[in-house]
Amino acid sequence: VQLQASGGGLVQAGGSLRLSCKASGRTFNNYAMGWFRQAPGKERELVAAISRSGLQTKYADSVKGRFTISRDNARFTIDLRMSSLKSEDTAVYYCAADEQIRAPRLFHSDEYEYWGQGTQVTVSS
Repeated sequence: VQLQASGGGLVQAGGSLRLSCKASGRTFNNYAMGWFRQAPGKERELVAAISRSGLQTKYADSVKGRFTISRDNARFTIDLRMSSLKSEDTAVYYCAADEQIRAPRLFHSDEYEYWGQGTQVTVSS
């Protein structure tokens, strides 16, 4: 599966942004999907994940209540809606996919096999 992330940009603290990830090449609803981010000098962090059906989601504590992940299996897309953005949300955001992950393992970040190219999100304070 090939993944293409988009929607990053510059936003003021407290603002909102929506990221999208478009998949192609394989049966999209076979894949669990996740959004990762990596800030300069920091480890890559899994911030949100969604099961193949979309019925299960999971969030990092740092974004819980502010970020929402969703998917549209008919359109081969996932979204990450981000609100109440903070300067510490500044990072390159990546979407990722894996065909083997099931719902209890959504936050097993090392198991994601396919990656998009990343999109920069910058939150100014």
